[in-house]
Amino acid sequence: METYLVGGAVRDELLGRPVTDRDYVVVGATPQEMLRLGFRQVGADFPVFLHPRTHCEYALARTERKVAPGYRGFVVHAEPTVRLEEDLARRDLTINAMARAADGTLIDPYGGLADLRSGILRHVSPAFREDPVRILRVARFAARFGFQVAPPTMQLMREMVEAGEAAHLVAERVFVELERALCEPHPELFLDVLRQTGALRVQFPEIDRLFGIPQVARYHPEIDTGVHTRMTLMAACALSPEPRVRFAALVHDLGKGQTPPDQWPSHRAHEMRGVPLVAALCDRLRAPAEWRALALAVTRYHLTVHRAMELKPLTIVRLIEALDAIRRPRRWQEFLLACMADARGRLGCDQTPYPQADFLQAAQAACAAVSGAAFAKRGLQGRAIARRVRQARVMAVAALARPGPVGR
Repeated sequence: METYLVGGAVRDELLGRPVTDRDYVVVGATPQEMLRLGFRQVGADFPVFLHPRTHCEYALARTERKVAPGYRGFVVHAEPTVRLEEDLARRDLTINAMARAADGTLIDPYGGLADLRSGILRHVSPAFREDPVRILRVARFAARFGFQVAPPTMQLMREMVEAGEAAHLVAERVFVELERALCEPHPELFLDVLRQTGALRVQFPEIDRLFGIPQVARYHPEIDTGVHTRMTLMAACALSPEPRVRFAALVHDLGKGQTPPDQWPSHRAHEMRGVPLVAALCDRLRAPAEWRALALAVTRYHLTVHRAMELKPLTIVRLIEALDAIRRPRRWQEFLLACMADARGRLGCDQTPYPQADFLQAAQAACAAVSGAAFAKRGLQGRAIARRVRQARVMAVAALARPGPVGR
């Protein structure tokens, strides 16, 4: 029985990155032998065991055979006769198909180290096409490492999409990969790879159709709505590591995909058109409630925030109330960051001041300082208290200094 460290741990170690999870492959063992050694079996579809002390995963070397569409349609063969090279051959990318022996020897039968040094994402074998989740994973690794996809791998993924494999992905898995990609340094590369393969059109058609639709005329004409969306995502990454902020920035302009072509480059009322699209996308992905609430708020109100310096105090108070900003200050802060990302998602605007955010943050604080308790002590009740609270909040916002110049 021989044990090898495999996969991401070997890759990240070679890159000099922190190794958080260590997975092992065991060659020449049976499930019964693993159980006798004190390992606990956890894999239902194939033999995976947890080490009795470290709780690291140890999987018996295995091969896989595709028998049905989708990423679940595999028959697994795990026997003591399966060699390490056979197990590594079933992995997605060469950089993930390396192993390290107990004595430190690197086993690299498919050129993973060379691709790692060259910054290349390359599939190990034609069996790559048997699992459509790998399209999303390659896009996510591009977002993580900034690596280029090898042309043969890109072509293979295009063929998978054309064959309909990407349509078999379940919503939960798509969301998991999207969330992970949004946590990476360059999630815009996730979009790029999916778009180049055609998978963006299949899984995120609302985003894909934005490419080629012109922006408002006063902006750079070469920056269409899809490119602006990409730049807004990049701006959001510079402002916040929180994936739901980045998601809100990604989907804020979906309504522009519904603008009739004869109205281009104007996109009047695209905010309202975008609301049902974002809601439907969140439903389809089964996105968490906080993601949904933030994305809908940014979609509906981002232009209102851009005009904050021109708004009447009552309008600002109504915005704060509509977003429940008094009770949910974190969501309010994230909302303002996503709106700032939209303002900065244009050529030459990545460092443009955005005083609207500071002003509206101050407005929220001024509103939060107004309490209904003081009016209740005066004998007011119910709606009378609500009216007086709103009046006091309007006065508090009106007293705030509005900085300039306005950043648009």
